[in-house]
Amino acid sequence: MNESLPADVADVLAAALNKDTPVHVALRRQIPHLSVRARCTCGCGTAYFELDTSKVDPAPTGPSTVVAAEVQLVTEAGECPGEVLVFAQGGYLSWLEVCSWSDDIQVTLAAARHWMQTCS
Repeated sequence: MNESLPADVADVLAAALNKDTPVHVALRRQIPHLSVRARCTCGCGTAYFELDTSKVDPAPTGPSTVVAAEVQLVTEAGECPGEVLVFAQGGYLSWLEVCSWSDDIQVTLAAARHWMQTCS
């Protein structure tokens, strides 16, 4: 794995891209070649990627920007405070977004990572 890709980001990407569809398989192959270009400054954990596209093939998502994976987060109490979205542009991983739906529970990448592991 690329050392510039933090473990929390890699874990959440792997959990979100866990289906054996051609798109998810191709996007998982890109993870070792990713690095984080920037992160959201609000603390949510959203990460924007840089990828050497010469080292990997694009996923069959088409030329536009698509939501390649969407995972609703569920707490141990059964609440749904948000979701994780994985975006691809032109078949390449582009960014990971951590979305909050509630003001009652703070949704961060660490919380998303925990809830994704708890529910899988």
